Amino acid sequence: MGFSQLGLRRAAVHMSRVPVACGPCLRQQVLVPPSQVLKLARAARRYASATTIESKNSLESLRSNITKAAQPAAHKSGSQAAEKSSSFPNTNAKVVGYWLVGSAVSVFGIVVWGGLTRLTESGLSITEWRPVTGSLPPMSAADWQSEFDKYRASPEFKLLNPHMDLAEFKKIYFMEWAHRLWGRFIGLSFVLPTVYFIARRRVTPRMAVNLVGISSLIGFQGFIGWWMVKSGLKDDLFAPGSHPRVSQYRLTAHLATAFICYAWMLLSGLGVLRTHRLLRDPEAAAKAFAALKSPTLTALRRSVAGLTVLIFTTVLSGALVAGLDAGLIYNEFPKMGVGYAPPKSELFDKFYCRREDGSDLWWRNMLENPSLVQLDHRILAMTTFTAVVALFAYSRTCRIKAAMPRDVRKGVNGMLHLALMQVTLGITTLMYMVPIPLAAAHQAGALALLTGALVVGHRLRVPKATQALVQKALQNPSRFHGQATSQKLLKTVAEKTGA
Repeated sequence: MGFSQLGLRRAAVHMSRVPVACGPCLRQQVLVPPSQVLKLARAARRYASATTIESKNSLESLRSNITKAAQPAAHKSGSQAAEKSSSFPNTNAKVVGYWLVGSAVSVFGIVVWGGLTRLTESGLSITEWRPVTGSLPPMSAADWQSEFDKYRASPEFKLLNPHMDLAEFKKIYFMEWAHRLWGRFIGLSFVLPTVYFIARRRVTPRMAVNLVGISSLIGFQGFIGWWMVKSGLKDDLFAPGSHPRVSQYRLTAHLATAFICYAWMLLSGLGVLRTHRLLRDPEAAAKAFAALKSPTLTALRRSVAGLTVLIFTTVLSGALVAGLDAGLIYNEFPKMGVGYAPPKSELFDKFYCRREDGSDLWWRNMLENPSLVQLDHRILAMTTFTAVVALFAYSRTCRIKAAMPRDVRKGVNGMLHLALMQVTLGITTLMYMVPIPLAAAHQAGALALLTGALVVGHRLRVPKATQALVQKALQNPSRFHGQATSQKLLKTVAEKTGA
């Protein structure tokens, strides 16, 4: 409308210059023909329309240029063209990293709580698996009595707690109920955000696969938990008259799955946060990657990876110790009885064989003989501690120390402190015959030491995907740093053009 008024005003000025007849001068001047007036009006309209089109074309050109600047530079390769057409982003949202780390912290907590549940003999108090209706505890006296009657039919009540009353049963019931409720919370607080982040395209395709995998692992962990509890509700897995317990194999599988889930969440979250931190300063990130690619750090990187596997193996050995209550025998250190190891006849006892020819003698005793299981755990624990000390000494050599980044050096120092703490907790737990506070702290220390190894290994890695993003950021900084400004300009242009 404004452009039309401008054209009419210019036409009016032009018309004022044409002689027009007036009363006194009618005889001296000539009137303007009507056709000439129509021509002037049409010319004014054409001028206004052309001006409007030219302005719109300029704004459309500006918007096109801004859009091209916000997009990555054009490449000839087909893979990069497919990347442009993909609806998933190149980087994960920062909130995804914080959420993953928070979920890992929650898994850390439930691992410690699960250890307390086992130590207080509360894990077999709930004899049914009800994933939905079991979220609420018994709400009436009749419901409590019904749950107590089910527990009284279990081997644990008959052999271990025949004098337990309803009030004592409620204490162990709430321990196990809180553990299961916490597991449901972890599942819901992970699966629902996973669906949201993938649907809203807040994660990369690779991260989307990771989130789906972790969600599946959480569901599988719930199944393993019930599979473990179910083994303690029957008396066919332990000798008649012995202490009722769950299968040590299933307990080990349950703990191993929890540790894997924790490590997966932690590394994924740290990766997201690290990528955002590096992209804030691509030049410094490129220098850091160049330092990590030094051949000097290759041996250190492999040593940390091997140490991580060794720590995880020691954790599994500790789960066997817990499942067999092997910590309640030989409560001295460093000796076991009169020597540093029990007699060979005790370590390899044919009592644990299930084949007549004795072909399963050695591995049955390693996994089912409490004496040999405790000895194996001691050997693995001391080997792990020695490996951590050796890694620390190796990192202090002049050549490695000069090439090692500062954050890696701090991580190695932290691992040494965690290993010292874990060894101290293990020895005191054994010597004081497995008190609940020390035993729970010892289990938490195992996960903390594994965390230290994972963090150091993560800091030594050079992720190819992150490195590619850093290179793109160096080549086209506006792709990562100018997107916000480009979106604002696009919004302004859209408002002016009426788009």
